[in-house]
Order: sequence, then structure tokens, then C-alpha cells
Amino acid sequence: MEDRLVEREIRVAYQDKSIADLDVVAREFSERTQKLERELAELRATVQATAPDVGPHDDEPPHY
Repeated sequence: MEDRLVEREIRVAYQDKSIADLDVVAREFSERTQKLERELAELRATVQATAPDVGPHDDEPPHY
């Protein structure tokens, strides 16, 4: 019985470590995603500000 208890305590300790490690990864991923979303918004704003009239409506139809 004692061996089973020790085995379960070891398993719980490893699971706690895994959860903590995954939490760090998830937080870093979230921070990187937020940073990339901000950068993308800035790029979109820059493109729209520098070339507001460029787009598909200015293209010639495909048959020309």
C-alpha cells in the first residue's frame, strides 16, 4: 500500500510540473500572438495610409 501511495505522489508531482511548464508555454504563446496582432494592425494602417487608392477596384478586367 505504501508503494502505491508513493507512486501516486510521484505521478502527481510530475503532473504538477507538466502543468506549470504548459502554463508558461501558453502565456508566452499568448504574448507573442498579441504582439503579432499589434504589428499586423500597424502594418495594415501603414499600408492604408500610404496607398489608400490601390486595390482590386483599380485593376483592369482580366479580358484586357
